[in-house]
Amino acid sequence: MKIGITCYPTEGGSGIVATELGKQLARRGHEIHFITSSLPVRLRRFEKNICFHEVRPENYPVFHYPPYSLSLAAKMAEVATAYQLDVLHAHYAMPHAASAYLARQMLGDHKVKTVTTLHGTDITLVGQAPSFYTVTKFSIDESDCVTSVSRWLEAETRRIFKTERCIHVIPNFVDTDAFHPRNAGDRRAQFAPNGEKLVLHISNFRPVKNLKAVVDTFDAVRRRVPSRLLLVGDGPERIPVEQQVEALGLTDRVVFLGNQEYVEDILPLADVLLLPSLHESFGLVVLEAMAMGIPVVATDVGGPREVMVDGESGYLRPPHDVQGMVDAVVRILSDADLARAMGEAGVRRALEHFHVDRIIPEYLRVYASCS
Repeated sequence: MKIGITCYPTEGGSGIVATELGKQLARRGHEIHFITSSLPVRLRRFEKNICFHEVRPENYPVFHYPPYSLSLAAKMAEVATAYQLDVLHAHYAMPHAASAYLARQMLGDHKVKTVTTLHGTDITLVGQAPSFYTVTKFSIDESDCVTSVSRWLEAETRRIFKTERCIHVIPNFVDTDAFHPRNAGDRRAQFAPNGEKLVLHISNFRPVKNLKAVVDTFDAVRRRVPSRLLLVGDGPERIPVEQQVEALGLTDRVVFLGNQEYVEDILPLADVLLLPSLHESFGLVVLEAMAMGIPVVATDVGGPREVMVDGESGYLRPPHDVQGMVDAVVRILSDADLARAMGEAGVRRALEHFHVDRIIPEYLRVYASCS
């Protein structure tokens, strides 16, 4: 098939999933065209069967802001015509699904189909904004096929947008060629020079990621178990978290690593992954940690309930239950046998339920059903 993929090209989960999907489809012989504002962050190396088409919004004095959505729609139509695409796959509803709808209308007799994948905050936050609600609902209802990364997000979409249309639940996946258990070797000493345990958090540092709870949890953990905290990512909560770390006197215990493209090189450093988000539509980093044998303490709101089993590969706790998260992290850090068993259970579950070879055919079935 010939498939156009549009996503946000930055470090967020939706862009990562879209890019990895495109790469996996290309490796299976499909022709993939990324139509985005810049090269996706996980598409830095040449990949056979993949083309990149940059969207450049026109600027003109009468525009207060360059009309990206219109430029994207025009580029989608242009690429679909030039390469005879079968499908335009929009990841994240706003504005990509709306642009895909407009592109399809412009194409007329060329019957390209549109697929929209819902990832999370496009439904739970952005799509609910008063100025976006109507167009988000319209874009979902007018897509030829819609997918969601979790049953929880499907239910939220139906509740918020009162839609009755079919939504295919296709969970995120993990490539075990990249994400598999490995030894961190001497690199741990760079962050834990005295053999301390390492607590890891990875996110885009938005308010929904509950960074304050990450630091509060770690502050209590390090009083019971010698440990350090690694924070990977960047975003609007970076400065408040830096101020919190300084106020608690944790500057020498917390390391800010910023955005990291190759998280598979960071995860093996960790003894536990901590993700106390207010909600997660799926929790891709939870799955990636499990695949690498890292125990997880994550929010029990949303997708992580579908990704992991509480008490098996880690623990699920309410996002505001800091004491519960402290006790869970301490339990893992204090019991090597428990940590090892949880790591092994995570690897098994990742392989059995979320391996790339299980999930990619589900997307292909959706493409076929709407074409």
